[in-house]
Amino acid sequence: MAQEIVNRVANSKLITIDLEDFYPVGERILLDIKPWLFAEQILKETDFRASVKNHNWKQYQDKYVALTCTSDAIIPSWAYLLITTNLASYAKKTVVGDLELLESIIFQDLISQLSIEDYIDKPVIIKGCAEKPIPPTAYTLLVSKLMPVCKSIMYGEACSNVPLFKSKSK
Repeated sequence: MAQEIVNRVANSKLITIDLEDFYPVGERILLDIKPWLFAEQILKETDFRASVKNHNWKQYQDKYVALTCTSDAIIPSWAYLLITTNLASYAKKTVVGDLELLESIIFQDLISQLSIEDYIDKPVIIKGCAEKPIPPTAYTLLVSKLMPVCKSIMYGEACSNVPLFKSKSK
């Protein structure tokens, strides 16, 4: 007499969170201001302002932009602020830094807006392997947000996971 195979994972109250599901659509752009500098080393205000004024800002429509300077030039803060005032009408998000920082800040915004109601007193598993570039910081932010409300948090897949946290009161 054969016993019926029961899928305990499918029948459990375990909630899986896949950060890829939250990955926002939009190209990520690294805007290097080095070409706008005199000899790619010195920021001359008049020339810099002309470069900013004549730049095609529409190309950044609905994109995420990281501002950087790949030369060793000293860039005053106002230069990035001036660029930001031009990007504000087009880009979804602008940061000063590299693409990794940009991605971390995008996920910081997403996780801060995440409603935790569905996770109260529930066991949660945070899916690991991702094809999209999910920054490690996103996982730490998610765990920090979920710990006060979840029954438990695991990482990986339901069939093979690493326990991270178990509430003492839940």
